[in-house]
Amino acid sequence: MSVDSLPIRAAEFFAGIGLVRTALEPLGVDVVWANDILQAKYDAYTANHRNAREHFHVADIRSVSADCLPEGIELATSSFPCIDLSLAGNRRGLVGDQSGMFWEFARVVEEMTNRPSVVLLENVHGFATSHGGKDLSDALERLAGLGYSLDVLAIDARHFVPQSRPRMFIVGIKKDELPKSAVFGVPEISDVRPAWVQKIHLRHHDHLAMHYVDLPSLPSGPQNLDGIIEEMADGDPRWWDAGRVRAFVDSLSGGQALRFEALRDSPYITHRTAYRRTRHGVSTWELRRDAIAGCFRTTGGGSSKQALVRLGAGREPQIRWMTAREYAGLMGAPSYKLISGTQNQQLFGFGDAVVVDVIKWIGEHYLVPSLRPDVDAPIG
Repeated sequence: MSVDSLPIRAAEFFAGIGLVRTALEPLGVDVVWANDILQAKYDAYTANHRNAREHFHVADIRSVSADCLPEGIELATSSFPCIDLSLAGNRRGLVGDQSGMFWEFARVVEEMTNRPSVVLLENVHGFATSHGGKDLSDALERLAGLGYSLDVLAIDARHFVPQSRPRMFIVGIKKDELPKSAVFGVPEISDVRPAWVQKIHLRHHDHLAMHYVDLPSLPSGPQNLDGIIEEMADGDPRWWDAGRVRAFVDSLSGGQALRFEALRDSPYITHRTAYRRTRHGVSTWELRRDAIAGCFRTTGGGSSKQALVRLGAGREPQIRWMTAREYAGLMGAPSYKLISGTQNQQLFGFGDAVVVDVIKWIGEHYLVPSLRPDVDAPIG
């Protein structure tokens, strides 16, 4: 068997519930080591992936060393915590207790005798602006110091699923293993490298190893929640009662109320997602302008939990919380087994995860061609 036909051995840092693995396994990636700090994540991960109990380590990454990992890791993925980088978080940046775990990931990679050929990091757009861009610059310098040439991408999951979930990605490839398709210099503006990403390349390419790879255009993406919504009978207790619906409507601002009324008076049934915001110390509800979901977050405040609103066709308005099954569909994992944890733990797991379709697209068009340049990535 040639090297090019072998599975790609991968380590999944901050593995969460395993959606990176869900995305990459069909492309010939074999996750041989995974880590997360939460037992609930382990329970969900191992319920959905065969033989995962053998290589999933529940531990604080600060206690992980390179000795914990098997030999021959070619790809390391890292969806390190975003709370200190997010615009909705505390903005402490990479000095924060959560997002600062980036440095621990880099430490483990540095300790590895044979470092991975490719690393893939995922986080929120706020990473690019944290501390005026210094946090991202420091992270890029750290990775470059480990021998990687770097590329930065930005992809909103709405190109694949009906959820607006913008994320940035850093792809690091060992300098002496860059694919023939890699280009040095500053990329043209494109849908995966908008102007602000181009500026990152421009700011760093003269003193760091920076490259880019031409990628195909992103698909248009779905425009509504068709195929995602769980159908429920009108009498299902998960629909809110009349008093709770009235409280929802009463909390809407003037513009939001007009939007609600227009959808209610439509001759067609329409579904919208809604989320709570605190404005001037008052909790209010807001309806999305479009017919897709807003970005899921980990449960606990703000728009962390989204409601589904059904309006139109002469029916009384119906509102309920979105279900874990709907969350799964909106994260690109409609077949994910919801057999472990509470409902809130399941929602937390999806809110803290990556969208399967986005990672699969990056894997198909970037990671696999870089690691196995002579093998066509299977479409799974």
